[in-house]
Amino acid sequence: MTIIGIPAGWPADEDAARGVQRELRKRLVLGESGPVPGEGHVTGLDVAYDDERDLVAAAAVVLDARTLEVVEEATAVGRVSFPYVPGLLAFREIPTVLAALGALTADPGLLVCDGYGLAHPRRFGLASHLGVLTGRPSIGVAKNPFTFTYEQPGGGRGDFAPLLADGEEVGRALRTQAGVKPVYVSVGHRVSLDNACAHTLLLSPRYRLPETTRHADSLCREALKALKEAQGAPGSV
Repeated sequence: MTIIGIPAGWPADEDAARGVQRELRKRLVLGESGPVPGEGHVTGLDVAYDDERDLVAAAAVVLDARTLEVVEEATAVGRVSFPYVPGLLAFREIPTVLAALGALTADPGLLVCDGYGLAHPRRFGLASHLGVLTGRPSIGVAKNPFTFTYEQPGGGRGDFAPLLADGEEVGRALRTQAGVKPVYVSVGHRVSLDNACAHTLLLSPRYRLPETTRHADSLCREALKALKEAQGAPGSV
């Protein structure tokens, strides 16, 4: 497997990365409702890190939005392209995620990121960043809360509570299964918050996390494992 290098001109420090965020955020589209939930394709995106070798593996898994069956999947492995800085995690992952997306032949449809969109200190997390760069509708469905306040939603499937930052609703804590912890849904690009939550519920018929995330999480870990085994084999590079 080819290991993707850091792109030429990629931001090398926090100030440069924040400048890129500010410029790209001007292209964010928030006035569209987005794809109809349960129709077309949805693509789960996730990454896994190999800290010892400073590598990141990305997976893109296309599902049929109605049946949740896998249509196509692709992976890529690249060099970690930015230091760990909260609020700038997209810059560590995006070149490799874009490579995985670019390897698909099927229409990805809606992008579902394991992370945030508007629920971000500068209102431009990974889901928004990828949406703007690709022009595709995108949402973020995160496992853990970040920099906002919220009340616990009701205990039933579909119950939600707003995620608030400076009094602004930037997402929702959404209960995908009764009696389990919520997930944290935010708009990325070209999707309404109501539809982002509707998509998330349809993608989570049995488990807390959407099927998109479950498939992509497993696949990117397999990609790292396969690379490590291949590089450890006799004659490998």
